[in-house]
Amino acid sequence: MEMVIILPVVTTGILDLFMEKGRYHHFMATKEPLWTRDFILDTLVNFLIYIVYYMLVVIIASEAIHSLNASLSEAGLAAGIFILGTLLARLTAGRSIELFGRKKMLYAGLVFYLVTTVLYLFVNSLSVMYVVRFLNGIGYGVTSTATSTIIAGCIPLSRKGEGINYYALSMSLAAAIGPLIGMAMQQVVSFHYIIGFNVAVLIICCVSSVILHVEEVQLTAEHLAEIKKFTIDNFIEPRVYGISLVAFFVGVCYSGVLGFLATYSQELNLLAAGTLFFAVYAGVVTLARPVAGVLFDRRGEDFVTYPTFVCLAIGLLILSVTTQSWQLLLAGVFVGLGYGTFMSNGQAICVKLTPPHRIGVAVSTYFVALDLGLGVGPYLLGFAKPSFGFTGIYFSTGIAALLCGVLYYLIYVRPRDRKAALAAAQGEGGSHRLR
Repeated sequence: MEMVIILPVVTTGILDLFMEKGRYHHFMATKEPLWTRDFILDTLVNFLIYIVYYMLVVIIASEAIHSLNASLSEAGLAAGIFILGTLLARLTAGRSIELFGRKKMLYAGLVFYLVTTVLYLFVNSLSVMYVVRFLNGIGYGVTSTATSTIIAGCIPLSRKGEGINYYALSMSLAAAIGPLIGMAMQQVVSFHYIIGFNVAVLIICCVSSVILHVEEVQLTAEHLAEIKKFTIDNFIEPRVYGISLVAFFVGVCYSGVLGFLATYSQELNLLAAGTLFFAVYAGVVTLARPVAGVLFDRRGEDFVTYPTFVCLAIGLLILSVTTQSWQLLLAGVFVGLGYGTFMSNGQAICVKLTPPHRIGVAVSTYFVALDLGLGVGPYLLGFAKPSFGFTGIYFSTGIAALLCGVLYYLIYVRPRDRKAALAAAQGEGGSHRLR
């Protein structure tokens, strides 16, 4: 059944990309360039800031336990308080990026991220660790929001879906490489050396940002006055409410994987497969996103987005019945096709829906919703563990992933199509009157 659903999409994508040779060569000859210097530099900076994030997130709890004598719950707070700083930064950064300038906010975010990373060297108690983690989350939130806004100006309009999917690969690869580097270094060097490595990485980001040319939005007096107002719309973009709400629930579904997979694989005695899960996930996303981006531009967002809910559901349902390594790794394939592809497509939809001077707020709104889902998901799903176990958690989130597809239709697709039909009807009415 699963292959029946997925094969038509994959087959169509392959045909679109490699068949009809004459049309393909004409398309390749006339399409606007994507891999410009600025596109590569912004993607590189984003990749490196995510490397730092993922390196620290996997080792910080362990460091708190062994160096600061923290309990398990205290160590968990040391890891999680970072997200609170990130959410606060994202809520305010979207407005500030367009108000003060994209490159200035990138500079400010990188410098603050660098300084607060250096502060880890001076942590000598849990309370200091909490403060540093919170401030570090703010730096990461401002910087990642800036790079995700800047990239929209680096991508030609005709290749938005393709470009953002390539850009989003930087996050997926960092999600696999960052934890690997962090855990490997933790085995052979002290925490201070790991921090030194991260500081060096962020210095590279700062140098790269200096030579990065940023396409700033020229705000009219009306736009400037609008952004300066202290209103909810200047922190949360109304045009992306629908897709952001869907992203929140998709984040909750995926959070069961992020939060519990290590414990679940240990419970199943599948530790080796559990370690490889995210490598498989990253590999699948690396292969799928370029194809998904082209299909987004040529076939529309619905053609790509609906299968992501099905794939995520299949991956979670496989996890709910997993007893062997190959099943766990197969789940990683479908979770990568599902969540990994949805995340970048959702960002592309946000860019598509908003005018240039609102892209910063739109991207911020989207990632606040996604991060919030990832943050509260493990807490909410944890209540179900004593009664239903991991099997029940993954089964229920698998069904919820399918319901996300229904929600996508109800709060995004149907209103969009109604609005388009109404605009077409008004256009026809106007043309008849002119006649």
